[in-house]
Amino acid sequence: MHDFWSITVFDNTLKSYIIIAATILFVIILKRFISHLIARLMFRFIRQMGPGLDKSDFLQLVVGPIGTFLVVFVCMTSIEKLHFPAVLDFDIYEVKFKAIVRAIAVIIIIVSFIWLLLRLVDFIALILRQKARAGRVPRDNQMIVFIRDFLKAILGIIGALMILDAAFKVNVSAILASLGLAGAAVALAAKESIENLIASFVIFFDKPFTAGDVLKVNNISGTVEKIGLRSTRIRTDQKTYVTVPNKQMVDSIVDNLTLRTQRKGELRLELSLSTSAATLDEFVAGVRQLLVKDKVENSTAYLNDITASAYLVNVDYFTSPITFDDFNLIKQRVNLDVLLLLEKMKIDISGSSTTISLQQQAAPL
Repeated sequence: MHDFWSITVFDNTLKSYIIIAATILFVIILKRFISHLIARLMFRFIRQMGPGLDKSDFLQLVVGPIGTFLVVFVCMTSIEKLHFPAVLDFDIYEVKFKAIVRAIAVIIIIVSFIWLLLRLVDFIALILRQKARAGRVPRDNQMIVFIRDFLKAILGIIGALMILDAAFKVNVSAILASLGLAGAAVALAAKESIENLIASFVIFFDKPFTAGDVLKVNNISGTVEKIGLRSTRIRTDQKTYVTVPNKQMVDSIVDNLTLRTQRKGELRLELSLSTSAATLDEFVAGVRQLLVKDKVENSTAYLNDITASAYLVNVDYFTSPITFDDFNLIKQRVNLDVLLLLEKMKIDISGSSTTISLQQQAAPL
């Protein structure tokens, strides 16, 4: 029996193969239990970020990557204990087969570890979204998505550099130095694109507007549908799709109509000069009474000016920040009520009636 365990296959004894296989099998069988245990320990630290975190969402995101990383790590470290068979020590395109196997193992470990970090980023983004929905102050969920994707891109770059350094023995410092020189040249060539990228960060953090706001900028009015890395997309009142560079959105005067506290309506009347002063006074008082209605928060009506052709009466009223359709209904109602009042008081609009007199000149004698 002792001789059986000492049998050598590919420069390793059967005992070594069995021990390593048993270790890997043990980890595979208990993978789910161990990954859940590690995930619960991690959640104890993460839940300090805020109350009300969903433990099931966290476990669903990270248990799989933890289990995969655990199995991969144990397999690679266990196999590393074996002696590499001399029969497999050959070259492939002047590269040792042993080095190729080692590089593949390192790549698998790094990829599984980066995958775990990406899932943690997804969970943090999920937490921020839940806080954004639960908070009283509205936040831009698109900013959370932007930061999540940005962090994922950074982790992807770090993972690629780790693979180049650990698996392929590439001098990463030299690559970063060369990228620095090349980046300076690219920055000069893509100056406007970089300015728009910086402007996108200004928009996300300063928050002059968010997705869904109604804006007026550079004679363009519409709803913001998306804030990208280079430009902002606006759906106009005519249902067209306008792309505005982020630099212009930062440098221009932006009127955020969504944040207004009231909507203003106005009416300019030119009344006939045949109207008496008492009638004018009664009419202005009647208009003020008409404007004391629901959804009209405050209003003014006054005789603004007297010209050679008409009496000018200004009517201004303000409503709450209701929808545009509801505001148009109130505006229509006010206009009709004022017209009915003019008819009731028999007041004419200036220029509504014109008398033309024709005189015939007598023929000279």
